[in-house]
Amino acid sequence: MERLRVEFTTEPFDLDEAPAHAVVAREVIQSAGLDAVDVGPFGNTAEGGADAVLTAVDALLRQSLAAGATRVSLQVNVIGEGEK
Repeated sequence: MERLRVEFTTEPFDLDEAPAHAVVAREVIQSAGLDAVDVGPFGNTAEGGADAVLTAVDALLRQSLAAGATRVSLQVNVIGEGEK
């Protein structure tokens, strides 16, 4: 099974505190059972099997938009074994 890496950000930004859409997006990714999850104030990444990543991306988009995101930027890459 292919492995995928997803990188994403949600907007609008708020430098004082994380907006609801950003919190929701991070919770979705952290609870999705993915590997190598890294969340930060300006970007987030996670890796996992293709099915798990694609399921998480669907939930991420739906839930963060419902929580007020006006833009979700994401990139999905196929990664080979041992690639970081």
